[in-house]
Amino acid sequence: MLGFFFRHYDSWIDRYFIYDNGSTDGTLEMLQSHPKVELRKFEWTDPESFVSSHQKMQNNSWKESRKEAAWVVMASIDEHLHVPGVGMRDYLERCQKMGVTLLHSMGFQMVSEEFPQKDEMLCQTRTMGCPYGRMSKLCIFNPKAVRKSNFDGGGHEAHPIGELRLPPRDEMLLLHYKNIGFERLFQHHRKLKEGLGSKDRVQQWAKKYDWSQEKFRIDWDLFAQNAVDISGKGFSAVRCHRIRRWWRPSWRLLNRLGLVSKDVLFLPRLPGESWAG
Repeated sequence: MLGFFFRHYDSWIDRYFIYDNGSTDGTLEMLQSHPKVELRKFEWTDPESFVSSHQKMQNNSWKESRKEAAWVVMASIDEHLHVPGVGMRDYLERCQKMGVTLLHSMGFQMVSEEFPQKDEMLCQTRTMGCPYGRMSKLCIFNPKAVRKSNFDGGGHEAHPIGELRLPPRDEMLLLHYKNIGFERLFQHHRKLKEGLGSKDRVQQWAKKYDWSQEKFRIDWDLFAQNAVDISGKGFSAVRCHRIRRWWRPSWRLLNRLGLVSKDVLFLPRLPGESWAG
């Protein structure tokens, strides 16, 4: 998936920090040959849990970028951030001018029975995806404005603290290119299962890795049956993504508090407070 990842991000990412968890399949050599990549070893800060160790990495690794980065992008290799009809660099510049400090994405589980050709730009060639709330994440934020990110396990939700300003509407999509090639992914899950710690198994984190091929197919087909074409004429992410966006508080409440302007939504937050829910 690395070739698709770099093809998607290279035009607007200045520097990658990629954490490797012991790859032995040629990944390291590919990463080391990329001029923008700084390769780092994934640290098991909790020896019994990959998920807990990953959560700590997500909540701390970005802080060193505060002095030099306008934006921090948090994404896995199979997650492509995309705003239909707009280049990402232009979109981020627009948000920066409005004073926006954090950007959430509307998640889509992308589906393709066949694995793509190596030179494809997936957001243009593999465009069928099912609206999927679990993949709606906080993915981009201003590291100077955010004091704490407070990602949960897996990064599926976050409760940041800091100077928080959302854009007036959500436009960014997270295209999750995981369901790409059925047999490939099923076998990949078998390998990923071996990388879990004892606590991960007890807590049943990443329990999909234990599914039978039949159960895996049922889940896959459900996404495929509810997929929409994100490149289709008249596509509107907000209209088809009728899933609660956990980062959006009640607009009625915010209007009453005077926290909504025509350009930016201001979210003042005290330690321990949460707008999610």
